[in-house]
Amino acid sequence: MTSRLVLASSSPFRRQLMENAGLSFVAVAADIDERAIEAPLERKGATPDAVAVVLAAAKAKEVAGRYPGALVIGSDQTMSLGNRVFHKPVDMAQAREHLLALSGRTHRLNSAIALVRDGEILWEHVSHADLTMRRLVPEFIDRHLSRVGDRALKSVGAYQLEGEGIQLFSNVDGDYFTILGLPMLPLLNKLRNLEVIDG
Repeated sequence: MTSRLVLASSSPFRRQLMENAGLSFVAVAADIDERAIEAPLERKGATPDAVAVVLAAAKAKEVAGRYPGALVIGSDQTMSLGNRVFHKPVDMAQAREHLLALSGRTHRLNSAIALVRDGEILWEHVSHADLTMRRLVPEFIDRHLSRVGDRALKSVGAYQLEGEGIQLFSNVDGDYFTILGLPMLPLLNKLRNLEVIDG
């Protein structure tokens, strides 16, 4: 259990999940252009799962290049509604459009993890959560967005389930960790198998 653990993420939520689990690690933001990686994959018809895995691995590989010998955890999440893949809204008008599209429907969060050491991918995994949004009238969406403000632009679905976004939903099928973008149970199991953490 001598391997140094690095989380390739700037997300405070992912960092908190790792801290809450009692893991000793450092968090380092990956320096990649996510849209430049996603765009050709989407043109080729890559699945939301595949896009999430490629992005998670790209983040882990970039950070691993700066931390020789460390075990680097990369993670990423895509959101899909049927064949449509959503991206973070660029402005409040697009956040409103996202919520209107999701209203009354069930969408899927696809949360991927990649473990990389010295450029080699040791493990990849994807977990899913299916979220059903209650039917929202446009006037409520407008009031909701005015309350949450720019926080709506920080997530792909224009909501934070850990905050006021919970009010938008009628049903959630999936674990909290997957929803926040870091499936902790499979990750912890793999870290034990690799003898990185005490098992």
